[in-house]
Amino acid sequence: MSVRAVWIISHEKGDNVSIRFSRRFATVEHRAKILAGSSYVAVPEESTLLQLLLTELGLSDQGKSYVALRDDCLHRQRSPALELCVDGPGKGILWPVLATSHGPLILACLPLVDAPAEPRPALASLLSVSQGLTLLAGLQTFLLSSGGKPDSEGLASRVAALPSVLLQVCPLGTPLDVPQLVGPAPSTGPTPAGNQKQPAWKSGLHRGRAVVNVGLVETVRSMQYGNPSTQDSWDVFGTVTCRCEVEGVLPNVTVTLTLPPNGSPLQDILVHPCVTSLDSSILTASSVDSYDGSAFSGPYKFPFSPPLEPFRLCSYTSQVPVPPILGAYQLTEEESQLRVSVTLKLHESVKNSFEYCEAHLPFFNRDQMGVVDVKVSSGQLDILKEKNLLIWGLGQKFPKSREVTMEGKISFSGPAPGPSDPLCTELTAYIKLYFKVPDMTLSGCCVDQHSVQVYSSAKPRIVTSRELLSKEYFIWNSTGSAPVSSGQMML
Repeated sequence: MSVRAVWIISHEKGDNVSIRFSRRFATVEHRAKILAGSSYVAVPEESTLLQLLLTELGLSDQGKSYVALRDDCLHRQRSPALELCVDGPGKGILWPVLATSHGPLILACLPLVDAPAEPRPALASLLSVSQGLTLLAGLQTFLLSSGGKPDSEGLASRVAALPSVLLQVCPLGTPLDVPQLVGPAPSTGPTPAGNQKQPAWKSGLHRGRAVVNVGLVETVRSMQYGNPSTQDSWDVFGTVTCRCEVEGVLPNVTVTLTLPPNGSPLQDILVHPCVTSLDSSILTASSVDSYDGSAFSGPYKFPFSPPLEPFRLCSYTSQVPVPPILGAYQLTEEESQLRVSVTLKLHESVKNSFEYCEAHLPFFNRDQMGVVDVKVSSGQLDILKEKNLLIWGLGQKFPKSREVTMEGKISFSGPAPGPSDPLCTELTAYIKLYFKVPDMTLSGCCVDQHSVQVYSSAKPRIVTSRELLSKEYFIWNSTGSAPVSSGQMML
């Protein structure tokens, strides 16, 4: 599997969108031309590709309520594998352009498809797509780290290091590894012996005490409407990542995930190819089937022989009974003002200790904010009038009652119109929550030092962690209309 090109695009706050880094692989492009024959579509110039990609992602012409290539009902965006319509010499459909967006960056690559263009092969049958997404995930981790908000100098230095990083992880356009968070160390020793050789392109060996790092992250999404006629929805997606840093031959490892007696069974489990054996009952639980209480509830054992790079050991979903934060949001028009009423309630099962917790309240299709008379019962309120945005910083703890409120009025009498959104007209509005809870999962799934067995005489240090993150966590205004999904939320 190879990639024809890689792009790193900066789009923070929608201003000064530019390509921060790009790399094309001429040898892979030559292979693509031979494989495609007469249906070959050349990679366009950077300026053209940037415009096509932003249009496909819905990030271009944000001031216009309708753009045909972006908003036409016949157009179906198939993220993350996008189609770009290229005009001019070598025109045609450039596919599949893989693109992921995180924080201030868009990461994109174009995998080489070694199959006939017609009929178009299914994405699931293309190994290059899954490996291309793995490459983008590794680059994202390298550039943004787990926090997702690096300082500008740190991001600039990592972007500057990308040429040497790609030389290691993607030599001649063929991904072989995922990038580390630190630069490679100079090679000072021999290649480790054993079945798993140190690649010639990867300089440097681990020195010092052996370390096995296992991280468990659960992501929760939610759509809450505060309307009895519309059912709220939420889902939980978990991933377990591992990194083994051992001098010499990498040992065999077994990671065991456990659940409390009242924990939600894990479903839709996918595992890394390095897992050597697995109980078949682990793979049969599916979120599509109705839960009758008989599903396998652990322990979940994953024995594996680790690769050299950090990797995702497994992923899963879990059906939890309630979302972690329940919200009620009401907006009412009063002459030229909006009355705002918000209540957020932290569920009793959730640990009351956040790394961060913020509620963002944007207001679209109105003039800029004028007078803002809003009070909160806890936390700090930041008012960004030019963006028509309230940011409610709830800090690291809810009060003892586990309930916070916001009440007040807002007038929109500014000198210029505020931001627009074709969806959020009249009283259609939302709150978006951003939070992170360390040392906790909603499903109750747990991994600790006693859950990791390493079959090695090196006695490595075992480091484990778990955390809960929000993603696409919306609370809609109950007095206005809101978009409703016709089916189960899917990741």
